[in-house]
Amino acid sequence: MTAVSMTVNGKAVRSEVEPRTLLVQMLRDRLGLTGTHIACDTSQCGACVVHVNGKAVKSCTVLALSCEDKDITTIEGIGAPGKLHPMQQAFQDNHALQCGFCTPGMVMSALDIVRRKGPRLDDATIRKELDGNFCRCTGYHNIVRAIAAGAAAMGSGAMSHAAE
Repeated sequence: MTAVSMTVNGKAVRSEVEPRTLLVQMLRDRLGLTGTHIACDTSQCGACVVHVNGKAVKSCTVLALSCEDKDITTIEGIGAPGKLHPMQQAFQDNHALQCGFCTPGMVMSALDIVRRKGPRLDDATIRKELDGNFCRCTGYHNIVRAIAAGAAAMGSGAMSHAAE
């Protein structure tokens, strides 16, 4: 076992992990942050997306030890009890989920899209940028609408709530 230290959702954490431990395993199994999902085991679905130093990564492809001294944000690290992040609120308002399994990864990916592309997003850009995020329940129409609405809300002053 090897010690690894990082900041997760604004809190310093230290854990003993095997060298082969994936970030998603550490988040779920060691830290109890189960909003980050494991679905495909092939890094294709996006259910495990988190932010590492502000950038979206598929946590099923990242070794926990490689995150030494890095800043990790999971779905649990955005918004607050009783006050959803604008992107989370947009997903709720636009009915952008059915079973909800893909939603945490979709929201974290959406925040990264806004970080990289800005708050004014068209449908074609959103659809292209969602490549690598699968939803097995919907036709993506409401997800695309939610991301556009969330991005607009973030651009109109709600940006202070964004995971950086």
